[in-house]
Amino acid sequence: MQHRKVSTKRVTIAGGAVVALVAAGVTFQTANASEGQPQFEVKSLTAPAAGNLASTLDKKLGGDTGGSYYDAESKALVVNVLTEQAAQTVRESGGKARIVANSLADLKNARQTLTDKATIPGTAWSVDPVTNKVVVTADRTVKGAAWTKLSGVVDGLGDRAELKKTAGEFKRFAAGGDAITGGGGRCSLGFNVVKGGEPYFLTAGHCTESIVSWSDAQGGTIGTTEESAFPGTDYGLVKYASGVDHPSEVNLYDGTTQEIAQAGEATVGQQVTRSGSTTQVHDGEVTGLDATVNYGGGDVVDGLIQTTVCAEPGDSGGSLFDGDTALGLTSGGSGDCSSGGETFFQPVPAALDAVGAEIG
Repeated sequence: MQHRKVSTKRVTIAGGAVVALVAAGVTFQTANASEGQPQFEVKSLTAPAAGNLASTLDKKLGGDTGGSYYDAESKALVVNVLTEQAAQTVRESGGKARIVANSLADLKNARQTLTDKATIPGTAWSVDPVTNKVVVTADRTVKGAAWTKLSGVVDGLGDRAELKKTAGEFKRFAAGGDAITGGGGRCSLGFNVVKGGEPYFLTAGHCTESIVSWSDAQGGTIGTTEESAFPGTDYGLVKYASGVDHPSEVNLYDGTTQEIAQAGEATVGQQVTRSGSTTQVHDGEVTGLDATVNYGGGDVVDGLIQTTVCAEPGDSGGSLFDGDTALGLTSGGSGDCSSGGETFFQPVPAALDAVGAEIG
């Protein structure tokens, strides 16, 4: 049998996208430089290392934290805290401490209020550690009574939330087109993975919920959907057909690929890259985590990565990554790659845990 090589170069179901955020004009809480008081050096960190430190500090600080983010300009982890004691713990660990008003528990309660009172199609919300608020975004379809209801709920949350409008419309980035058999749609391959020693790939769940048999650009069958999760979450697992090569890499659409060696959690402020079959490669910044998006029709997805990266129909399922680290699968968003927009991604670690697979 002649073996065909399928990478994100050839598969029309290829690559994803994400974004990054640099905090500007932030005043950091610092220790008083009094005699005998120890001074601690702020560590210069990569975004993944900052994410690891944030996880460690979350466990130490407990309820005294208000979230954290990566300051890409100074290469430092900024941690929101409620007390000076917690701030000292952050400094001792090499981070920058900032005293804020709202704890993560406060912001979680605000999110629950939005879920209970303002579940409206065309809305999204996520915690923004830079502003220490829940940022609620309404697309152009939210108007009239729906807008009045939403703004009333947000106003009732006081300094825990703010409301924004986007000119676009939140939608899943799937499109009709060729290269996919059995469903009449086109999506993008996210990451190649291994489960039980067998090759698979991850893509968006809103693609695999209706597509069973997958083909590449040349029309050959490359795999069959085995698991699918949407709404609630947004991932799908496809088992490769025999004889299909499956390198652990992402197509950069310039004749080269990016090797993918591991999966990791995204960090607010992280600069990221998306690859997709419609708009190819775009960069951006992570602006929120654990985002909830209401695409309408009962399709609500939680736990997403929010970014400033652009994407368009057909990019669904594509790769969001930082260097050799897989971060997310393109879910949906608003705007396009001409005017800009925002895109949401299903975190890869959660998808891997759910399907029992690993990058490879």
